[in-house]
Amino acid sequence: MIKRAIRRLSLRGLTIAVLALFLIATVATGISILAANRLTVARAVDRRIEAIADLVLERDAGETLLPTPLLLARIATLSGQRDTGDIGLLLLGADGRRLGGNIAPRFTLPMGRSDLRQRDGIIGLSHGRALVRDAGEGRRLAVVAETEPFDSHRATRTRIYLTGFGSIILIVVGGVIAFSMLVGRRIADQRATVEAIIAGNIRHRVPVTGSGDEFDRQAAAFNRMLDRIAELMDAMRSQSNDIAHDLRTPLSRLRGQLVRMVEDARDPAQAERAGAALAQCDALLAMFAALLRIAEIEAGHRQAGFAPFDLSALVRDTGAMMIPVAEDAGHSLSIAVHAALPDFVGDRQLLTQVLVNLIGNAIKYGAAGGTIRVSLDAGEEGVTLSIADNGPGIAPENRAHALRRFGRLDTARAAAGGHGLGLPLVEAIARLHRGRLTLEDAAPGLLVSIVLPTQ
Repeated sequence: MIKRAIRRLSLRGLTIAVLALFLIATVATGISILAANRLTVARAVDRRIEAIADLVLERDAGETLLPTPLLLARIATLSGQRDTGDIGLLLLGADGRRLGGNIAPRFTLPMGRSDLRQRDGIIGLSHGRALVRDAGEGRRLAVVAETEPFDSHRATRTRIYLTGFGSIILIVVGGVIAFSMLVGRRIADQRATVEAIIAGNIRHRVPVTGSGDEFDRQAAAFNRMLDRIAELMDAMRSQSNDIAHDLRTPLSRLRGQLVRMVEDARDPAQAERAGAALAQCDALLAMFAALLRIAEIEAGHRQAGFAPFDLSALVRDTGAMMIPVAEDAGHSLSIAVHAALPDFVGDRQLLTQVLVNLIGNAIKYGAAGGTIRVSLDAGEEGVTLSIADNGPGIAPENRAHALRRFGRLDTARAAAGGHGLGLPLVEAIARLHRGRLTLEDAAPGLLVSIVLPTQ
């Protein structure tokens, strides 16, 4: 459970947790040391005043009661000795009257051990310990000693603890924050590289400082992995592009021959067969053109053409251009741009193609007489472009397949023809703009949404 909780913590959360635990441990340690110090001093003072009380109340062999003059003499002797000169002694009678001693407390001291404060009114004592013992016949002997060697010693000691432990806390907190910032910066470098690669810049790499530390070695290993992936992708892309280019030339020649066959046909049946072959040839050429276009987009070469433009106006103008096409096919097309958006940075031509492709798909696969809805909304992640039809839609289990190249489905959508590259092309354009494409249920029909970040 603890390991699972640690895995869920972010870098910031882990830093805060470590700092919180360190602060708790440091404060607890300081308080424990301070309490232990006070307890040790109190016990040492208790032992000392108990020994002094034993000296005052010591009885000779056979002596049952110490006379008051003897007790006062012993008190006077101890008060004048160097090693006990800081001890306070007080002898009280049975009636509570002060019989002698070198202190006069403001309040009556209780029997046994007790703490003393400055409020007790003993001159020169701010904190101390007292021991009151029975001296016989109702008399009481009070022995007092300081627990602080000088005035305000406790406040001074507390300041020393606060300064010492506070310095440790500041140093550790500063170190943890600096380490967190360093780790955060290096992680941010890796994240920026990943985001750049997702956006299509496969040549972007994690910066290496040259320090040779763990972060640099990690960055170097990450870059070598990216280099290897780029090599493999280049090899695959080169092979597919070469195949597409090589096949376009003979297909173009074949198309020319089919055009001449259509023109030279002597009867309608022969012309019809040649026309059908010409249409299939055109479909193959369009497929190869789409493959080359997807490869170009995924390579990120089109990012050089990014420029700011009004995406709202693009959606309205392209939608208005497609209205007659939709009406000729028996559909109605509605356009809703719900927000005034700032200029969007991207490839205007490619996004126009996205709209034309998606609206064209909705016209082709939508139910006859239905409405195609085009909308542009602003949200937290950016802008969302949505196209919905009321056709048969795509089942959830088939949506991932529909986004694959040549992903034609065995449904009514496949019956309308096509080579299965339309949605993959749209998805490639969305990725080029750091966006994502999703297929959802329009109830009925298909809802295609593209979320495009604006920053």
